[in-house]
Amino acid sequence: WWNRKPKLFLMSWRPTYRSSKFRNVYGKVANREHCFEGIPVTKNVHDNHFCAVNAKFLAIVTESAGGGSFVVIPVTQFGRIDPHYPKVCGHHGNVLDIKWNPFHDNIIASCSEDSSVRIWEIPDGGLRRNLTESVLELYGHSRRVGLIEWHPTTSGILFSAGYDYKILIWNLEIGEPVKMIDCHTDVILCMSFNTEGSLLATSCKDKKLRVIEPRSGKVLQEANFKNHKVNRVVFLGNMKRLLTTGVSRWNTRQIALWDQEDLSIPIIEEEIDGLSGLLFPFYDADTRMLYLAGKGDGNIRYYEITLEKPYLQYLMEFRSPAPQKGLGVMPKHGLDVGACEVFRFYKLVTLKGLIEPVSMIVPRRSETYQEDIYPMTPGTEPALSADEWLSGINRGPVLMSLKEGYNRPNKLVFKAPVKEKKGGVVNGIDLLENVPPRTENELLRMFFKQQEELRRLKDELTQKDIKIRQLELELNNTRNSPLHHFDMTHSAVLI
Repeated sequence: WWNRKPKLFLMSWRPTYRSSKFRNVYGKVANREHCFEGIPVTKNVHDNHFCAVNAKFLAIVTESAGGGSFVVIPVTQFGRIDPHYPKVCGHHGNVLDIKWNPFHDNIIASCSEDSSVRIWEIPDGGLRRNLTESVLELYGHSRRVGLIEWHPTTSGILFSAGYDYKILIWNLEIGEPVKMIDCHTDVILCMSFNTEGSLLATSCKDKKLRVIEPRSGKVLQEANFKNHKVNRVVFLGNMKRLLTTGVSRWNTRQIALWDQEDLSIPIIEEEIDGLSGLLFPFYDADTRMLYLAGKGDGNIRYYEITLEKPYLQYLMEFRSPAPQKGLGVMPKHGLDVGACEVFRFYKLVTLKGLIEPVSMIVPRRSETYQEDIYPMTPGTEPALSADEWLSGINRGPVLMSLKEGYNRPNKLVFKAPVKEKKGGVVNGIDLLENVPPRTENELLRMFFKQQEELRRLKDELTQKDIKIRQLELELNNTRNSPLHHFDMTHSAVLI
């Protein structure tokens, strides 16, 4: 017994050691001269990133008076941005989300409080003047649109989620919605696709997590777990797992790991901290690393995901005193492979009007290309056309090597459908002249305008009634007067 006691003691206190090539990944903030300054980042409190980035451009939603706007800056144009720098400013309400087309670096989608989704084409080199004309205007939601997502493998398919609790699937080749997913009972908070885009996971304000087959709109799995209120959800590549961030019943921030084919109970739940800001999850399928960034705090935690226990292996934490409002993520083909960079955030620091690139780097001595940390990755070519995907075909992404062709020019050209304005008169009303209201404010304005018009017409009608009664009285008085009787008698004598 005396001999065994020290052995048991050592076994119980021995740390679990795992060999991992990512256990020493560290975050490196760009030098001040490689940051973007002087950008009036939006003060909107909507829980989105307000930032989108690709290998060519950085787009940031800005604070603007009247309507909504965002700036688009070439990613190499660092430094202080001119206050009069041109903006994309065609929306009539605040811009709530922006996303770059994964297959065309010059095409960006935006959605707004004006209940529209718009597609913009940015010229090479950036904007030289304000851009007010979009390539496509998409109207289908009855209330503001809070979220947009491009399909991960198909060209020309865009998903939008509105405050009317509906998700619309747009075929941009015809400029029309081709499907409506109508299974949510409250505002949709997040949308995430699996690798081939055959499944869509959503989190909703009704506290439910759903896995949906997007083409049919059928809900395949649904979770309403009492201990974990879901805020954000992300598919973990091809692992058949989902990860959600949310709040526990004790109001602490937590994450939960789920089997996508059985959402009855989470595989694991892990409490993070007691802060109140929303936790944004980012997953890198190539390295199987998960990044957690809290809105309003400056830290980014990162983990390695495994299929075996413990499933989530905490690696490290990037710390910064500057709080982040949102984060943009550079696609893989825009990373610096020479510096062993495996992920890059673009961090919005509202108070300073600053956008700060943060690179996640694997420390390696060798300067040669590191095959093990850069496997084949989804590239810039779509695997399917819109019609193929809508007909039921599923195909994984077209992979590319970051060693050889990551600067290869994309030959894909975006062609917007030509949509003629068709005049339509129904019941004597010109439909083009009587466009339905697109925002709640517009609806209220129209309501009050109509109420005012009804009041005016009622007053007019009352005045006319009074006038008619006066004329009738005058007519009766004239008929009953003695002079009127004399005139009638005199006329009879003459006859």
